[in-house]
Amino acid sequence: MTMQTVSLNKSHGGTQGVYKHASRETKTDMTFSVYVPPHSDGAKLPVVWYLSGLTCTHANVTEKGEFRSVCAQLGLIFVAPDTSPRGEGVPGDPANAYDVGLCAGFYVEATKGPVARNYRMWSYVTEELAELVAEQFPVDPKRQSILGHSMGGHGALTAALRHRGRYRAASAFAPIVAPSQVPWGIKALSGYLGDNKETWRGHDAVALIENGARFSDLLVDYGDADPFLAEQLRPELLQAACERANIPLTLHRQEGYDHSYYFISTFMSDHLRWHAARLNA
Repeated sequence: MTMQTVSLNKSHGGTQGVYKHASRETKTDMTFSVYVPPHSDGAKLPVVWYLSGLTCTHANVTEKGEFRSVCAQLGLIFVAPDTSPRGEGVPGDPANAYDVGLCAGFYVEATKGPVARNYRMWSYVTEELAELVAEQFPVDPKRQSILGHSMGGHGALTAALRHRGRYRAASAFAPIVAPSQVPWGIKALSGYLGDNKETWRGHDAVALIENGARFSDLLVDYGDADPFLAEQLRPELLQAACERANIPLTLHRQEGYDHSYYFISTFMSDHLRWHAARLNA
């Protein structure tokens, strides 16, 4: 697979790159960012995948996430995909809503109507981009982990639960833990997958756990001043599901924090150190 370098910048002794490639899954050009920390020639490094939330591109965490310093210290590659396909002919929401369509792919494999051609973000992230990154960067495929924010937290949790052997660690900032039970998720899952709610369960962390999916342990942070907490995020549902399934969950309620990158950047180093401990175990 080939890719185009959009930009390269030195940071904390490593390299922050932005790249573009033609995707076989989305039938569009896709842009993503990769931070590679300083390392010796021939070294294979652990990789952390970061999935962004609604309205975001790869750029939000790349510019605001404040991850490079700790990634350089810990020797972590940090990969940030886009959140949806883009380009001429890619359908968005007819009403230009922010919670479905462009910038809101929900990391699912769309099967309904015109969106089915391009909105294949599940295969794009877990298969195609994973192959491309392994081919082009010095990653150790046996040491991968995943985290995300909001819609991306949903994606990270479901990816970890469905690919338990692939990821050594999984965490999330303010994730949508049960999309089949909240307005954002119901709109997206019905729009991408249709009305059969049984098919939704494969992209719902709480439902996956109820159906028997397991993971070694999970870390979740949320802010108690998050305006989406009670209606859309519902961390208590994940807590209850993990308790029933005996999945260790570290759930941090951060006083006064909202849903923004001020919140994410504050606790990013904590999450990356938590990941590094498991990646290097």
